Amino acid sequence: MKHGKKYRESLKKYDPTKSYALAEACSLVNELKFAKFDETVELHVSLNLGKSQTVRDTLVLPHQFKGEKKVLVFCKEDRVKEALDAGAAFAGSTEYIDKVKGGWLDFDVAVATPDMMKDVGRLGMVLGRKGLMPNPKTGTVTTDITAAINELKKGRVEYRADKGGVVHLAVGKVSMGSDKVAENISTLLAEISRKKPADAKADYIQSVSVNSTMGPGIWIDYKDGE
Repeated sequence: MKHGKKYRESLKKYDPTKSYALAEACSLVNELKFAKFDETVELHVSLNLGKSQTVRDTLVLPHQFKGEKKVLVFCKEDRVKEALDAGAAFAGSTEYIDKVKGGWLDFDVAVATPDMMKDVGRLGMVLGRKGLMPNPKTGTVTTDITAAINELKKGRVEYRADKGGVVHLAVGKVSMGSDKVAENISTLLAEISRKKPADAKADYIQSVSVNSTMGPGIWIDYKDGE
């Protein structure tokens, strides 16, 4: 891939082959940024997973950096008020299922009560492609609507390894400062380590790198269990 002049200049300010301590790597992200907008900081964690292994879960990062999420709750009429009082932007059953079928997707995350999943499951072609399908594994299919919404409002994020065994996740904004970004990264890495499959190989976390949206990647010196 051909990179622009500013990107090439940033490569001269550090050693791209070296692995840096977490705090230093996050400081470098700030030093190497060159875009005029507030760049997102992205983390990439390469895992040594077997063909049948996967890693997927949710967590709340210590420092939120995204705007408030619009939550849609699929629930029966008797729970609509509860969902709206808890902070959901939208709540209901057939009316919202019909709207989504028609292409409406003006929300950031969907939550569903278990008794709604038979109907919500029919939206798989629409919600699945957008990563919006409620799932018990991510806490978005639940009877405790209030708790789910509260966590989502606090900034709960989902992480998952792709087909190549790599977890890609936004962990902050450059404007947050390197200390807060480092704390978010540390929390995520600890959680990924905790979710290590029982039969995973010793070198479970193979590599970790961080970069801003437009900036170059910086290797982080990380060992399992740190």
